[in-house]
Order: sequence, then structure tokens, then C-alpha cells
Amino acid sequence: MKKTMCELFAGVGGFRLAFESLESDWETVWFSQWEPSTKKQSAHECYVKHFGDCIDYSFNYHTNEDIATINKHTIPDHTLLTAGFPCQDFSVAKSNAQGIDGKKGVLWWQIYETLKIKRPPFCLFENVDRLLKSPSKQRGRDFGIILDCLNTLGYLVEWRVVNSADYGSSQRRSRLYIFASLHTTNYAKLIPCESKYDIITHSGLMARAFPVESAESAQLFDISYDFKYMSDEFSFDFQNAGYISDGVGLTMKVHPKKSECSRFFSDILQKDVPEKYFIKEDKLDKWKYLKGAKKIPRISSGGYAYTYSEGAVAFPDYLDKPSRTILTGEGTVSRSSHVVLDPQTNRLRTLTPIEVERLQGFPDNWTNTGMSERMRYFCMGNALVVPTVNRIARVINELVAFENRYFVDYKD
Repeated sequence: MKKTMCELFAGVGGFRLAFESLESDWETVWFSQWEPSTKKQSAHECYVKHFGDCIDYSFNYHTNEDIATINKHTIPDHTLLTAGFPCQDFSVAKSNAQGIDGKKGVLWWQIYETLKIKRPPFCLFENVDRLLKSPSKQRGRDFGIILDCLNTLGYLVEWRVVNSADYGSSQRRSRLYIFASLHTTNYAKLIPCESKYDIITHSGLMARAFPVESAESAQLFDISYDFKYMSDEFSFDFQNAGYISDGVGLTMKVHPKKSECSRFFSDILQKDVPEKYFIKEDKLDKWKYLKGAKKIPRISSGGYAYTYSEGAVAFPDYLDKPSRTILTGEGTVSRSSHVVLDPQTNRLRTLTPIEVERLQGFPDNWTNTGMSERMRYFCMGNALVVPTVNRIARVINELVAFENRYFVDYKD
């Protein structure tokens, strides 16, 4: 089996960077990155700057076009399909989240169509952990539909919500990782010989990438229903880890065996930071207000009076622990932006683009490819934590080596 990868919704290349950092012979045969409603395609330009475009004059690759317009039959065969598919409709950062029926949520079906046609042996997806409970009025439906899709196509599925700080990152960033293996792979044939509990806690890919200290609240579930029921009726309280095969799954809450090599916010800070990042005296009161606790009387659209409340955010941020989660609005004057007490000058300042890249595990100046500084923050807020994905990549690398010991016909 060749080590070939196809990267959908590629962003600035986090998945590819994680796999290529193994110094293995992974080859990305195709990628797709297109941002709607914008003329300048900054993320695609950044990706191409570092990795080059897919150049093969026997085929027009369309790497910077709407994925919905791509003929999936023309995508090259690949061993691994990766996708950090857009999360806006699943995220608590967006009000009135619409779930899988939302404009960006429907992009899941582009992944499904690719899987149905290309049948890669392995898949790796990343999304916000809110997906497990989306939508709010029918909790678990969206994730249940995704599991149903993968199960129908003959994939066994493992998932885990991972806080990157638990495994050595300088940032507290919880994301959902989904790994699927086609039922014809050696891995999929052998792993069901063990109990679902052991797969989740010890022997599965996720457990090997992210060791577990303990587990609780195990619960079986079934998705052997028609799509109409899944869409209209299905609801389930998925936990932060699970495994499913042949329509029957087990989910449980696992507690991580945390890395002994913890890193702190202070570890990524630059020295000799330019003056423009320091907070001016006349802006300090606004920052204090944004970061402070609030109780604000409001009137709902229905005419009901209520009090909007929010707790205080550390100001400045603590440097002796991992940082809060980086969001797409980093660098703006907002409640979610990080403010640090610069160790060198003892003055308050915001983060630089390089510091945000370091928190996500990218090399310095990765996004310094001609895009605006505002877009550099945005791209990093949308990116994944490269060292976290690298842990998964190492285990997938081992699985491919295992597959290569035997001949397997992966197509049905």
C-alpha cells in the first residue's frame, strides 16, 4: 500500500505538515482549498507557497474551486482521506448554530460522496467537539448521521475529543478527531476481536495516539435505522470517546493520561516585540471592560426582560499554564483575544502572528505569504494543532506498515 493522502478543506496545510514531519514517504496526490465569497484565496496561496500545487497536465486538478463542482471520479486514488471540514455550523462560537443542515454543514456530503466513489482504506477528520451535541434541539443527530454514513459505506469508526494541552501543547484546544478504517483492511478485520471497551481505552488507534488514564459512563448505542429516522428522530448523548462497527457502538467518557512534557503559554512568547502590539493607555479601560464580568439587562425579541451574564476572563492571561483556545478573531480588540504581560517590558500586549503560529504548532512565519495580518490570525484560528495530529499520524503510519505485510483488496 502506498502512503498517499488526499486533503479536503486543506486550509494552510496542517494535516499535510503533520504527516510530512514524520520524515516518511507520504505523498499528497490532491488537495482542495476554496473559501467562498472572497476574491483573494489567502489560505490556498499559503498552501501552494509551501507545498506547491498539484501539477499534472493529464488532469486538471481544480484545487482552488468549490468542492461541490468537482467530479469525484477524477480525484486520484489515495490511502488516506483527511478533512478539517468547516465547523461554523457546529461551533458554540456562532449563535443560532444550524447544524448539518446549515450552509457550511452540508459540506459533509462532499466528503461522503468522495468516500463513496474513491473508497480510501483510512480516513481522518477534525471538527469542533460541539459536533457531538449538534443541533441543540436534537442533540447528537448530526454526529449520528455522520456515523451512519460511514457505517453504511463499510467503515469502522473511532472518535476522541482531545484537548491538545493534555498531550504537551501550549494551548488548551479541544477538538473532535474521527478515524475510520474500511472493513476490508487488516486493521478493521483484527481489531473487532477485542472488546469495544478495550479498543477505546487501549488497543484502538485513538487510544494508542492519546493514552487513557480511566474511563466511565460506558453506553451502547445503535444506528441501524433508516435515514429519515436518523434525520427526524435520532438523538443520543455521545461522550468524548467511542467506537462503532456494523451499526453498533460504545461511547464513554475517558480521562486522558496527560503528557509529562507539558508546555506553558510563556514557552511560545517572542522577544523584542514591535511597539504596535502593545496596548496604549487610552485603550486600557475598554480592554478591562471586555474582559470583566457583566450583568446586562436585555429585552428578548418576544418582549421578555432578562439579564445577560458573563464571567470574567483572566486579564492578562496566565503565562504559567497553557493558553486559552485561539479563535479566528485573535488580534482584534475583543473579549476572546489574548493579552499577555510581556516578560521583557512588563507591559500589556496582544499576540503576534508568529506566537499564534507557535501555539498551533506551525513553523514561524508559516502564514507570512502575502496575506494581511488579520488573515494570518484568521487562518490560524481555523487551523488544527499540528503536533496533536502528528500523534495520530505516527499510529496511522504504523497501520500502513502493517497493511503492507499482506495483500488486501480494498475495493468491494
